[in-house]
Amino acid sequence: MYQIRLHGRGGQGVVTAAEMLSVAAFTEGHWAQAFPSFGSERTGAPVVAFCRIDEKEIRLREPIQEPDVVLVQDKTLLESVDVFGGLHDNGYVLINSSATPEEMGLKQLVDRLPAGHVLTVPATRFALEKIGRPLPGAAMLAGFAAMTGGLKLESVQQAYLARYVGKVGEANAAVAELAYRHLQQQLAQ
Repeated sequence: MYQIRLHGRGGQGVVTAAEMLSVAAFTEGHWAQAFPSFGSERTGAPVVAFCRIDEKEIRLREPIQEPDVVLVQDKTLLESVDVFGGLHDNGYVLINSSATPEEMGLKQLVDRLPAGHVLTVPATRFALEKIGRPLPGAAMLAGFAAMTGGLKLESVQQAYLARYVGKVGEANAAVAELAYRHLQQQLAQ
C-alpha cells in the first residue's frame, strides 16, 4: 500500500490533488481513498490531505502518521510543520521548488533515504506557465508517478481531464506532462 501525505496551504488545491490522486489510482484498477485534515480553514493556512492506494480494499480510515510518500506543495512549510514526521526509511519526498534538496538544506534527509527519493519540481512555475494560476497539484501528482512508478502519467492526466472539461483540464494535463518529464530527467542523472 502507498500511503501518501500531501502538505500545502489553503487555496493551493491540496485536497483536490489528493482526490485526483485517488481517481488516477481507480483509473488503473487500484483501491484508493482520499481525505483532508484542516487546521484553520482559510486561504494560506497549512492544510494536510491524505491518499492511500492499494491492490485490495482499504479499511484504514485514520490520518497517515507513517507515510511512504510526502508531497510538499509549499516549501515554506518546511520551516513550520514537521512534514517529514514518520516518513519510512525507504520513503519518497517531492517538494515544489526550483532549488535542489541540498540547496534547501535537506542534505541529511537526502543521505538518509535511497538515491532519487528526495527530489524537487518547479510545480508552481509549470502551473503559472500553463494554467495561469499557482495550482501545483497536477505537477506534484505527475512527480509522484515519475518517482515511484506507482501510477502512469496518463492516469493523472485523465483524472484532471475528467474533472475539468475543456481548457482547464487540458492545461492541468500539460502541467502534469512538464513535471513528469522534469522528474524523469532528474532521475536519469
